Amino acid sequence: MSNSETLQVRVKSMAWEADGILSYELWPEPPRKALPPFSAGSHIDVHLPNGLIRNYSLLNAPHERHRYVIGVNKDPNSRGGSRYLHEVLRPGDTLAISAPRNNFPLEESAPLSVFIAGGIGITPILGMIRRLQALGRHWQLHYAARTRRNAGFLDAVQALRDDANAEVQLCFDREPGGRMLDIAGIVRALPASAHVYCCGPLPMLEAFEQATTGLPPAQVHREYFAARESAATEGGFTVELARSGRSVEVQAGQTILDCLLGQGIEPPYSCQEGICGTCEVRVLDGVPDHRDLVLSEADKAANQRMMICCSGARSRKLVLDL
Repeated sequence: MSNSETLQVRVKSMAWEADGILSYELWPEPPRKALPPFSAGSHIDVHLPNGLIRNYSLLNAPHERHRYVIGVNKDPNSRGGSRYLHEVLRPGDTLAISAPRNNFPLEESAPLSVFIAGGIGITPILGMIRRLQALGRHWQLHYAARTRRNAGFLDAVQALRDDANAEVQLCFDREPGGRMLDIAGIVRALPASAHVYCCGPLPMLEAFEQATTGLPPAQVHREYFAARESAATEGGFTVELARSGRSVEVQAGQTILDCLLGQGIEPPYSCQEGICGTCEVRVLDGVPDHRDLVLSEADKAANQRMMICCSGARSRKLVLDL
């Protein structure tokens, strides 16, 4: 499947997982058709009937081809995505989704994998742990939430403690005797060969970035659920579309994606925050102003790819493979 293609799934069931968090079990439609394979850490784009596209991590085991399972936190500042899923969607409804993509891959050969999760950030990590269990690998989980009622999939996390290769630490900082998760201490205790992963709210990820500064980049993995900085909307540059030879002027107040959509050009996109990777395009000439949270620092320095939903231009012109 290409980024623009979708497949149909039916909501088989919904379940309460914590205050404000529901899980959704999605089966292929028509039935008995296997879903596309996925690797641990993958996400799908969900195309909602209200016109929005939102991406959610797959939390079930990667060997399961008969279903996808996602968890959705109802954002109090929802722009209509999580609110629609919580308030309108019901078992039996059908949805269009993308094939899975992975911006947060698991290094399966690591002798030890250490996971740090906050709130709904547990979802991709559950899929990773289930893969490591199948491989018989050693892992640690440090899971933080305000209270137990805010901790999604807590029953599943508690059950992980039965794994002989596991170490699970729970941290509820707003309960009596609670404390903040010591991310710096976790990182300091890492064996030299360990890989460490983090997914959660922005303050947790910022602390993680700071704590892992001295580690080899290949052993540090993180995924954001929200943008860290605002999109580039300064405008004042030209985008040339290499495939068609067409050029457009990006005006102040616009992202590249806004400009293209306004011209009737519809490249694939989803989150519009630079966190999902759907809108990634190849850069053939020019220097992007990278604002995404998908590309590594090395990728950004190479200036060969960019996310057009949030990144702009440092040069007067960009030539894109569109």
